[in-house]
Amino acid sequence: MSDVPVRLEVADGVATLRIDRPKVNALNFDVQDRIAAAAVEASERDDIAAVVITGGPKVFAAGADIKEMAALDHATMLRRSQRLVSSFAAVARIPKPTVAAVNGYALGGGCELALCADIRIAAEDATFGQPEVKLGVIPGLGGTQRLARLVGPSRAKEIIFTGRMVGAEEALAIGLVDQVLPAADVVDTATAWARQFVGGATLALRAAKEAIDLGSEADLATGLEIERQHFAALFGTEDQVIGMKSFMEQGPGKARFTGR
Repeated sequence: MSDVPVRLEVADGVATLRIDRPKVNALNFDVQDRIAAAAVEASERDDIAAVVITGGPKVFAAGADIKEMAALDHATMLRRSQRLVSSFAAVARIPKPTVAAVNGYALGGGCELALCADIRIAAEDATFGQPEVKLGVIPGLGGTQRLARLVGPSRAKEIIFTGRMVGAEEALAIGLVDQVLPAADVVDTATAWARQFVGGATLALRAAKEAIDLGSEADLATGLEIERQHFAALFGTEDQVIGMKSFMEQGPGKARFTGR
């Protein structure tokens, strides 16, 4: 436990964005601002190849700080909501591979934070949910949009309308998470997944992520044009020259990229 509720810990090219606000990692406004700042730092630092997003061993994040939100009126939330959305958008826009390592509860804003990652690795006891409707509101940090894009509109509606909990095995079956493991293995597995990108073709990874993210929000023709432009642009990089030369001379998987 630390006095700092959000930390960006960097080791061997992998950053861990860690939420540490006992007892349940409630995402108050300060924590959300700190998440955004950590995401921006992870985006800008050249010594970071990939990012693991995690909470504690028992709780990923149990949602927003309801006591803080309950006192707000419409005008105040209207002003604040853009900043809240931007904080999680900063995580989704990290131009590097990201993985959420989820132990325990990922509810409300916690589930929405996990949805911002490229992939999700969950513990066998992990529980997901968007219970906002039971508070008289709806998910406000991307849940109605990112969840629907991930599991489909019908499943997303059922989960959000009922506000029910989704266990790890169901989450895996519907595509909400990508892997389910014993709780003790989740963070190490996520870190190992992230570590494979250290020394990788960072510009190509960035381009692939942007093409997928932007293309998924467009029609096929527009998506293909986004892909074409990113593909062509990479032929102006050192990494493309290094990668193709290495392939021809040494075979696949031996290139030493520069990130330029």
